[in-house]
Amino acid sequence: MTSSLSDKVIINVCPTGMIPRRHKVPNVPITPEEIAADVKRCRDAGASMAHLHARDDDEEPTWRPERFKDILEAVASEVPDMILVVTTSGRDWSELEKRSAALRIDGIARPEMASLTLGSMNFATGPSVNSPEIIRGLITEMHNNNVVPELEIFDTGMADYCTHLVEKGILKPPYYANILLGSRGTANLSASNVASILAGLPQGTVWALAGVGRYQLSANTAALSLGGHVRVGLEDNPYYSWADRSPATNSGLVERVARIARELGREPATPEEARSIIGLKPVDRTLA
Repeated sequence: MTSSLSDKVIINVCPTGMIPRRHKVPNVPITPEEIAADVKRCRDAGASMAHLHARDDDEEPTWRPERFKDILEAVASEVPDMILVVTTSGRDWSELEKRSAALRIDGIARPEMASLTLGSMNFATGPSVNSPEIIRGLITEMHNNNVVPELEIFDTGMADYCTHLVEKGILKPPYYANILLGSRGTANLSASNVASILAGLPQGTVWALAGVGRYQLSANTAALSLGGHVRVGLEDNPYYSWADRSPATNSGLVERVARIARELGREPATPEEARSIIGLKPVDRTLA
């Protein structure tokens, strides 16, 4: 029996993030070559999107577009069909110019999507400040550079604010949302929180559910059962098993969620299928 497009699940891998360091997360990739090789393994395991942060060789996060370009070019060369997503996180820097710098990369390394966190919050290690002015500024930069927002939702208020921006004509389709639950200082993973956030999102939003730390697998399996999509990776969760604290690999996390998806009758989407589901334009990087 063949699967319809509605049966497909988008697996969005977040391999690096800003926080994991090798002394605690030994398999986190750092250099452009390491990130590209890791994304290739994840693509082979079933991932169709890569949510990318940039690190310098000393593991410190960087906003500099030159480093982002090196990473994006390495990934695009290794896996040319992958959906490329860049972060605009404000955890380490707040200026719009720095947060939006990677949006202006062109050519083979041009990002298709970029993260857009729809409010301020506290993480366990400190605040992430996202003022209305910064959010609107990032939306403008994304629209000007033909980059689709990857909406990041950490609580119900962010979903409501997303709908407000749509009603005001500030956010434009397509809408793809990552719902990230379980971080200390934001909404926890519960049925009521998932239902409330989904109810608050704009109509037609394609949504994925992610869990922070020990909640990653539970959030992913809930999304698979509810018809949503998933985000998985070392950015959010360092362990394959929280019972014995066994270190995870990005490809191992993708392989596990792809296996569970198949057991539920949902085949991992290819990048081409994921673009169709989200509403992204086709990409041919051989012509870039």
